[in-house]
Amino acid sequence: MSKKETEKEITALRKEIEKHNRKYYGEARPEISDYDFDILLKRLIELETRFPEFFSPDSPSQRVGGAAAKDFRTVVHSVPMLSLDNTYSLEELKDFDERVRKRLGEEHVKYFVEEKVDGVSISLVYEKGKLSLGATRGDGRKGDDITQNLKTVRDIPLAIPVSSGFKGDVPEYLEVRGEAYISHEQFKKINHEREKKGLELFANPRNACAGSLKQLDPKLVAKRRLSAFVHGLAVVKGIKQPIQSQSEAFDFLKSLGFHTIERAYLCSDIGEVDRKIQTFHKLKASLDYDTDGMVVKVNQYESHKILGATSKAPRWMIAYKYPAEQAETTLKEIHIQVGRTGALTPVAILEPVRISGTTVSRASLHNADEIERLDVRIGDRVLIEKSGEIIPKVILVLKDKRSKPLSKFHFPDRCPVCGGHAEKFGEEVAVRCANLACSAQVKGRVRHYASRGAMDIEGLGAVWIEQFVDHGIIKDLADIYYMKPDEVKHLERMGEKSAENLFAGIEASKSRTLNRLIFGLGIPGIGERAAYILAQKFGSLAALAGANKETLEGIREIGPVTAHSIEEFFREKGAGKIIEKLRKAHVQFDLVEVVKAESPLSGKTVVITGTLESLERSEAEKWVLRLGGHPSSSVSKKTDYLVVGLGSGSKLKKALDLGVKQLDEAAFLALLKESGIS
Repeated sequence: MSKKETEKEITALRKEIEKHNRKYYGEARPEISDYDFDILLKRLIELETRFPEFFSPDSPSQRVGGAAAKDFRTVVHSVPMLSLDNTYSLEELKDFDERVRKRLGEEHVKYFVEEKVDGVSISLVYEKGKLSLGATRGDGRKGDDITQNLKTVRDIPLAIPVSSGFKGDVPEYLEVRGEAYISHEQFKKINHEREKKGLELFANPRNACAGSLKQLDPKLVAKRRLSAFVHGLAVVKGIKQPIQSQSEAFDFLKSLGFHTIERAYLCSDIGEVDRKIQTFHKLKASLDYDTDGMVVKVNQYESHKILGATSKAPRWMIAYKYPAEQAETTLKEIHIQVGRTGALTPVAILEPVRISGTTVSRASLHNADEIERLDVRIGDRVLIEKSGEIIPKVILVLKDKRSKPLSKFHFPDRCPVCGGHAEKFGEEVAVRCANLACSAQVKGRVRHYASRGAMDIEGLGAVWIEQFVDHGIIKDLADIYYMKPDEVKHLERMGEKSAENLFAGIEASKSRTLNRLIFGLGIPGIGERAAYILAQKFGSLAALAGANKETLEGIREIGPVTAHSIEEFFREKGAGKIIEKLRKAHVQFDLVEVVKAESPLSGKTVVITGTLESLERSEAEKWVLRLGGHPSSSVSKKTDYLVVGLGSGSKLKKALDLGVKQLDEAAFLALLKESGIS
């Protein structure tokens, strides 16, 4: 085949592949099977490899992922990606409309209403029709350059226009905003694969999407098969006809071939907005992706300029979020699970019911006292609620629907796993198995020890832990370091590479910092923050183990109950045996993370309330600790700063009453940057 013929075939393949991408992702009307699509893509990659002179950065072959990045560079958004104010009631929505009309001096205002996809916010920049930058929202003003990762998302155009019907000028410069997400079907596949490999499962599709976009290797991102919607026009240059409204922007973006939010409506007034919100509420459960409400935007761009924005959110749009969803079903059984601390946790097994777009067959019953309070019995009709949690909870027993007498549930006094005695200790609510050798407890303790927040042992996932304990290879968490390759290589799915990764991960864990080790030991009442404080105070595990209750109580945030728990843990003979085995395995006992001596947060008490957009609250609290500050969960006169995120409530009111200084997310991030944290 001549070069001219090769170039012609490559061009034809690219057009064909992009057409099928558009049909599959943008129009939900695939014309060929996945297998046939993969054959086309494989042929294109083969030709581009043999003839590199025909390489193009906007070829669909680039979606399979390029070279791994060493790190993400920070980029500045030309227009800030602000947060959204939220409302949960029609009354608050009407208040929003009243504020808008009053400020604009208009009797009626048109709104553009869009479904609110629960994903990860992204920004896309196109220069002369080519995708030049893809970025995360970050702190709203700066984000991470994840261009190579976003190129793997098949419904993000690598070049525009992709629609054959487009007539007009391709913008010289275009910056659009959107939402990356993972469909329910794809989420199930991802977690199924992770479960087979013994890896920790993602909690929900949004977490899976966020974790995927943080991958340094685009090839891994490509395997996750992310999707994306575009919903906003930030900047456009080089077109003859200016875009004057959100509805015009949607038409324009569609004409360029973007996959825009699928359910979006132009409404004549707030009454029509309410009707669309109620209609969508009935529809959202049938969608293959997560949504948590609708976004209401003033349609005209000129009005946006007049209305302006606060430091964190535009005044011309608001998110209407739906209340927690509930469903009625039948309680078929009550199973008792045993955790790492020996706590017996009841789980309701339900007649499967659809709620929040998923089929639910299990719900939390918390503990024996909750079963008693609800007076829940097997066979009851119950009301369950799902409000962001993966496992919903039983909130009400519909006793008027008991058609016949049902037996009262008797909480077991024996462990369902090992048969050991189970009871309440002291004033605890939980009923616990007293047998420390119980296999369920051993599995739980090892899972906790190997988890990301603790010793972060790569390759030691839940599936492997189950097998290692069941085969008697691991009898306590210290046995992790005494396993031999010959003991595990015969196990199902334990290939040579898996074993190599496992033992490399185990070896690497020996050099974790002291706070991780303290947290990983699973001392009752000791979370990541308390473990960090204890590591800073004592400097070694030996010093902590030798501390008495009085010394422990003198440490900030370590109260009498926690102090007693620590003292009792190190007195327990089994714990002493494990610690000695860890020492002999050369696990480091005195690697302490250095805290910055001087920073704007040194000695400051910081409370974080609401939801932060750019980082998890636990991560924010870790930074406060590393900078010498004291994260706290309650506001008092001693609080120096209240960091205010989305959905702030009573803590903000109390801070205002006490005159505590408030920081929005941008100001908090600025403090971190001032301290040398980028």
